[in-house]
Amino acid sequence: MAKAIQKITLDRSDDIPFDKLELSQKNVRNIKAGVSIEELANDIALRGLLMSLNVRPMLGEEGKETGHYEVPAGGRRYRALELLIKQKRMAKTEPIPCIVKRGGATSLEDDSLAENVHRLQLHPLDQFRAFQTLHLQGLGEEEIAARYFVSVSTVRQRLRLASVSPRLLDLYASDEMKLEQVMAFSITNDHVRQEQVWDTVSRSHVRESYYIRRLLTETAVRVADRRAVYVGIEAYEAAGGVIMRDLFEQDQGGWLQDPALLEQLVFDRLKTDAEALKTQEGWKWVDAALDFPYGHTSGLRRFYGERAEVSAEELDRYDKVKAEYDKLDAEYAEAENYSEETETRIEELGNELDRLNDRPYVFDRQDVVRGGAFISLSASGELKIERGFVRPEDEPVVDVDERDAGDHDGGADDAVASATTGGVSVNGKSVAVESPEQEDDRVRPISDRVIEDLTATRTIAMRNALANDPVMAFVAALHVFVLKTFFVYGSDSCLEITLQSAKFSQTQDLGETVWAKEIEERHEVWGHDLPKDASEVWDYLVALDEASRQALFAHCVSQSLNAVVQAWNRRPAAIAHAEQLARSIAFDMVEAGWVPTVDNYLGRVTKAHILQAVLEAKGEQSAQLIDHLKKPDMAREAARLLEGSGWLPEPLRFAVDQAPVEIADHADDGPIEGSTAAASDVDLPAFLAEDVEGEGVSPEDVDAGEQRNLDAAE
Repeated sequence: MAKAIQKITLDRSDDIPFDKLELSQKNVRNIKAGVSIEELANDIALRGLLMSLNVRPMLGEEGKETGHYEVPAGGRRYRALELLIKQKRMAKTEPIPCIVKRGGATSLEDDSLAENVHRLQLHPLDQFRAFQTLHLQGLGEEEIAARYFVSVSTVRQRLRLASVSPRLLDLYASDEMKLEQVMAFSITNDHVRQEQVWDTVSRSHVRESYYIRRLLTETAVRVADRRAVYVGIEAYEAAGGVIMRDLFEQDQGGWLQDPALLEQLVFDRLKTDAEALKTQEGWKWVDAALDFPYGHTSGLRRFYGERAEVSAEELDRYDKVKAEYDKLDAEYAEAENYSEETETRIEELGNELDRLNDRPYVFDRQDVVRGGAFISLSASGELKIERGFVRPEDEPVVDVDERDAGDHDGGADDAVASATTGGVSVNGKSVAVESPEQEDDRVRPISDRVIEDLTATRTIAMRNALANDPVMAFVAALHVFVLKTFFVYGSDSCLEITLQSAKFSQTQDLGETVWAKEIEERHEVWGHDLPKDASEVWDYLVALDEASRQALFAHCVSQSLNAVVQAWNRRPAAIAHAEQLARSIAFDMVEAGWVPTVDNYLGRVTKAHILQAVLEAKGEQSAQLIDHLKKPDMAREAARLLEGSGWLPEPLRFAVDQAPVEIADHADDGPIEGSTAAASDVDLPAFLAEDVEGEGVSPEDVDAGEQRNLDAAE
């Protein structure tokens, strides 16, 4: 006969006045955690008591119930109700829903522990979706935050997480995706893009949240980008642009999701600013572009303005501000306590001094009407204006006849002499074509041959004198360099010294490097200091102090340095000399600040080169982490791994322990035409030594080099 299963009988509930309840000292919860008593009391006042208290009757001496009950489970709810009574928001006799337990096989401590341990926390996804439902029902973010005692930012975060693709949220619910990954996907509301990125990441070994964020934002533009700074976020959003925000990590303002719209806004504003500059300042032309290639001013004559004169009022104001600034700064330096008001005042005075010192440059109106300017964007997003350039076709036309007439008072004799000599003169005196001597009393022009011999003698004597005066020799060479560097149409020099400055307009973003900016700033400073007329440069250099003269000399000489290796022009001896020069000035590209990036190297070489770079800098284990990635992803990850490593590609390294260049099969033939005898004795980098042979690079070598470049770009 089957044994009957005993049925379970549950304890009955009852409403007990609060003043009949007492908190049991056997409640196991003693550590404060979660929502505070004050917040719980406010929630009970809002929605009532959602969970009954668990109570047991208190017994008297004979085991009879006294009418009072102790609360072993629900202590926080008890304290919250007690707080409401103290705040006079609830009567102390208010009936409280309770589950009354009489007898049983468990103790008070057992019941208290079971109530807390058996409670299952709500899955985060359920909470996200619940917040979303409340929001759809009309509750604002602030109201939800107030009801559940969290910050408004927390509510926004959870609402954003709930808006992620349902497919991805289902993966999170089944523990196939981590919360950090869901947080990364919440950057964008584009569910299609989210799922595309997840499909890519799920097939990869790299699934970290930073990688997901990178893939989601690779086509977007950061708010800190110079284009966004120039246009302004308000203008971008007013034009219909959308900004992606990361609510879980620092995003420096987020990402602009529509680069095409941003580019159009930039070009429109640049065009407007260029027209305004042309109209306001009277330039003949103003060219505007996001960037100009390095060396874009080559072939244009540059002229500089002069600082606006300081008025008496400005000078008086400067003296007063400077005196106040010095006094306040000295007093604050001796003060012991921090003063925000004093620091603010010092900063205001410093800014005013800067405004008074940085007076605008005033240009000659005759130069302005034939000159122009370039407008572009600086790295910080500010407008970069380069003023004072004249194109060759806009140069003023000088009438040769009028110029010659103004050089000297040409009398009748001069006119006759000029006609008979073909217009040749020295120091304003006509020079005759050599002819048989005519013995008469008339003083005829000196023959060309005599003049040549005399000036040759003078030249040799001057060479000797200049060799014995090193200071003037230095000034003379510097004079040539300054004319070639700063005066496109400058006067010639008696020194047959040439100075050339190669242009590298084919290299993208070269003008934005820190080195190019330093050169440009130094050139600007010297350009403003030098005389405007080339004929006055000599006197300026002679009067210049020695330190400034050497600095100017170094600047001009540096402009002629060219260590570029080109497929059609390898120049092994020149590159070897560049190595020697670099060592002599203790130059190193790492110390100079060069780091490998996607744009300058990693994105322009093959995957094998990228892996080789990581292998050399970080070891085999790091290379294996990225060897499965596609090239764009591999390049980005390699840039992150190489950051701070000091790694350099071979063309930027010093040649160390390289074998001298050997020119095969010509040991007995002497130097090859077009090469130098010293070239074979110089250590060259491997990338040059590999195929430098004979008379240089053949057309076949050029074609092969171009093919290698095409392979690297794939």
